This record gives sequence, C-alpha cells and structure tokens, in this order.
Amino acid sequence: MAFAATATVKGSTTTFALSQNVKKYTLKDVGFVETRGGNFQLERPLDPNSPYNQAFKLKVTVAKDLKNLKMSITTANGLQAVDIFKQPAKTEQITQFDFLIENLVSREILIKK
Repeated sequence: MAFAATATVKGSTTTFALSQNVKKYTLKDVGFVETRGGNFQLERPLDPNSPYNQAFKLKVTVAKDLKNLKMSITTANGLQAVDIFKQPAKTEQITQFDFLIENLVSREILIKK
C-alpha cells in the first residue's frame, strides 16, 4: 500500500487526510513511533476489553514529510487487511475504531473528508 494524500480503511465510507496543523511532536504524543525510514507509525488493537489480546489492529502510517498517509485494519499479525464493517459481530471493534479515530481528529492529526 503506497502513501497517498487521503486514505480509508477497507469497508469504510469515510476518507481521511492529514491535518495541515499536524506536527511531529503531536504524533509522538499520541503514540506514533518513528520508523527507520523516518515515517511515523501507530498500531492500536481494536479489542475494547484488553489491549493485550490478539485482535484486529488499526495501523496508521504518516510519511516523514507529514503530507501523505496510509491506514488499514489488519489481522493480529498485521499481514492481511480486514473489513470489520461487513461483519455484524464486530460492533465492539467498530466502536473502538471510532474512538481511536476521534482521538486523532480531536488532536488535529486527521481530518474527515
């Protein structure tokens, strides 16, 4: 998956872009980790009961120039993209996804398009 100006997760109808106000220190404050290539990556489990369970993960990667991003929901090992929106039993994961996204929006990292 390549970096783009806008991104969405599989099955979602909402598109996200990076805010113009995003700063490197804000990314680090929220939990993004700088990769060897200089990009910033956030991985958060979508299990609302325990962050230690092997569950689906939200992965958001911001390019080092802070202009492009990519995002996906993956399996616990991070190798395969998953569509949690078409599975009716995944309402807890959808709620957790919405909570994580709203946090990124309120911190002026992401904007909804």
